[in-house]
Formats: sequence, structure tokens, C-alpha cells
Amino acid sequence: MLLLSKLVIFAVIFQKALTFQPEFAEPIVNISVAIGRDATFTCHVKHLGGYRVGWVKADTKAIQAIHDHVITHNPRVTVSHLDVNTWNLHIKAVTEEDRGGFMCQINTDPMKSQIGYLDVVIPPDFVQEETSSDIIVPEGGSVRLVCRARGYPTPTVNWRREDGNEIILKDPSGAKTPVTSFRGEVLKLTKIARNEMGSYLCIASNSVPPSVSKRISLNIHFHPVIHVPNQLVGAPLGTDVQIECHVEASPRSINYWIKDSGEMIVSSTKYAVHEYSKSLYEMKMTVIVKKFEKEDIGSYRCIAKNSLGEVDSSIRLYEIPGPTRKVLPPKNTGSDVNEIAKNNKNQLNTGKESHSSPPKNYYSSVDEDDNYGSNEDEDIDGIIDSTNRNNVPIQIHATRKPIHISKVSNGIDSYENNGIMDSRAHQHHWHYVLHCIAFLSSIILSHYSHLIT
Repeated sequence: MLLLSKLVIFAVIFQKALTFQPEFAEPIVNISVAIGRDATFTCHVKHLGGYRVGWVKADTKAIQAIHDHVITHNPRVTVSHLDVNTWNLHIKAVTEEDRGGFMCQINTDPMKSQIGYLDVVIPPDFVQEETSSDIIVPEGGSVRLVCRARGYPTPTVNWRREDGNEIILKDPSGAKTPVTSFRGEVLKLTKIARNEMGSYLCIASNSVPPSVSKRISLNIHFHPVIHVPNQLVGAPLGTDVQIECHVEASPRSINYWIKDSGEMIVSSTKYAVHEYSKSLYEMKMTVIVKKFEKEDIGSYRCIAKNSLGEVDSSIRLYEIPGPTRKVLPPKNTGSDVNEIAKNNKNQLNTGKESHSSPPKNYYSSVDEDDNYGSNEDEDIDGIIDSTNRNNVPIQIHATRKPIHISKVSNGIDSYENNGIMDSRAHQHHWHYVLHCIAFLSSIILSHYSHLIT
């Protein structure tokens, strides 16, 4: 009877043991961590009882730890547990060799296990010995820019220009394809032009921060070139005059000015010399000639020189006539210029022209060249700025010698004031007046006829 009782108790205990076999409460979470960081795997079990938990490297079968004891000789591996249900495996400063699966085992028969995977990612970096540095190439040549990147996962490399301009890709036929960016470790540029000069950025990324970039300077060398906006510059005497040359050169050129006398021009009380950088290869060079004088008339040479050659260009500086002269209409006659023009027109229409010559004693006080200008000055480019019935001065801008019409006006006035302007004298001097106002009357009648009523 006693034996039967013992058997029953043993059966109950055995049944309970079968009912509460150890098992995993949840799967192990996979881990992705950057190289050099720490990683921790957690194994959750229940009903462990007297069984033990162990850790094994899945690919090499190397035992890492059993229960509380670390078996491996790797000093970076440790274990811990919060209670009998939670067991941790710690790996410090992970390396690429740690990448792979780690197995949590329970020493049942048969053994129970589950695996968690460690992914060691590596941020991108450049292989310096396989990556291009700053490069120089002649204009029209070809170049191959290389950025060799490494990392895990494998990085992608994108190229762009630092100044934001487009990259010009050319196919074997020479057709151009402008792009804002280019993907690939190797960027090939052919038949390079000077406007492709600058810094190129290659950027490597693989979703693991941080991304990295490298700056490669592409220098394109070519012979200096000078462009002159105005090769002939005119200015009135006494004014400040600026002349300029635009230079393109790479490497940077030495720029200077020389006058036709051979004198090198430098900044002084007479000259202001400046240079302005417009781009990596473009310069603007200027000279301001202060208080322009007769002695400043002549040619000025701008010269640019670099290691590939020398070039120059000339600018000629000349004088433009100075201030304009004002012509006032006759005084105290009771009529203005428009009235004289009307009378002149009426006389021409009726054929009442005087054929007699003015008195010699009248003309002797007036220089004909002063009144009319010389024969070579008869192509005067006059512009009537204003004229009306209120004696507003007529302003004439002459390209050559100003015509002193004011002397004629004064002569007419003197005749009237002396009281000797009889009918005969009037006919004699009218022929003279016609010559003086012929060009004025024709312009007034054609352009300002609406003012004559």
C-alpha cells in the first residue's frame, strides 16, 4: 500500500515536470548597429527550472557564455540577467567580425534554441589612394575624376558642382548633356571648356550617417584673351574718363596699362587703376583718367600676361567738344525768332529778296568765321533744344566749332538803337540776316511749325 502511494506521488511530479518544460517567451530581436558601438541581445524564457541558458556564435559554433559564466576569451563579451526569465549577451565596440547570428540555447533534451542576427553597418568613407586630388588640364583636353568609396552597405557616389552650375557630359559624337548631378564613382569630362573650371563635389552615402564628401578642384589652363567693350572713347576736357578691358586667363594673368608714350600707368593723382575679379578666370581692369586734358589724348594699351602667353589691346581716347552756347533772340524789336522766320518765308514766297551787298563798314566789325564757321565746319550737327514766343534761349550743341549767333543778334540790335535802319539799309542787312538764320528757320518750320500761328 505504501509503495502504491509513492508511485502515485512520483507520477504527479513527473506530470508536472512534463507540463512546465522551459520554453522561449518571445523571439530574439535582430540588431543593426554602427561599427564601434555596443550591442545587446536579450533572451526571454519561462519555466526554466533547473535548466541553464547558453550563448553560441551561430556561424563558428563558438560558445560565448553558459548561464552566468563567460566562456569566450573575447574581452568585449559579457552576460547579465535580471531574473531567471531574462538573459542578456553584451558585445562592446562591435567590429565587422561580430556580424552574424547569435544563438540562445536551453540545455533540454533535445536542446531548444533561437537566433538573433547582428548587422554591423559602416558609414561611408573614401579610399584616399584611389581617389582623385586637385587636377590641372589644358582647355580642350579630357579628365577622369574618381571618388572610390567604401562602407556597409555599399555606398552610392553622386557628383555635383560646388557653384551650382550644371555638369556637361559629352558623348563620343560631341553632343552635350547638361545635368545637375551625376551618379557613379568615376566622372569623365571630355573636350573641356573654361566655363567648366571650378570645384566638383563627390558625395558618398549609404543611409548610415554621416555621409561624406570630397572637394576636387578642376583647373583649366589657357592663353590670355582680352575683350574691349569700347576701343574709341571720347570725353570733354576737364571731366573724369574711364576706360576698361575684360581679361580671361588661367592661370591668373599679370595685368597692367601702358600709354602710347611707353609710360606704365599706375594709381596716382592723375590715374585711378583698379582690377575686379568676375570669376575664377575673368578679370575687369579699369583706368580712370582724372580731369581729362589735351595731353591725355592718345592710345592706352591694356596687357595681360601669364605662363602660357601674352596679349594686349588698345583703346584710343579723344576729345569731345565742351559746353554748349546759348543764342538769345534780338532785343527791343517787338518780334521774336518765329516772327523773323515768318517774314523770311513770306519774302521768299513773293520773290522779294535783296540783291545788294551789306555796307562794308557794317561787316568790318564782324569776323565771318565767327558768324558762320569755316568751310570745314559747315557740317555742324545742331539740335534746337527749345524755342517759343517768350524769348526762351535756343541751345545749339555743335560737334565742332560753336557758331556765335549772338554776335549777329547784337549787330541787328545796334542798328536799331542807332536809328539808321532806313528802308535801304534794311534791305542791305536783311540779306546778311538770311544767311545767319537760314538753318534755324528751316528747322523751326519743319519741326516746330505748330508754334507759329
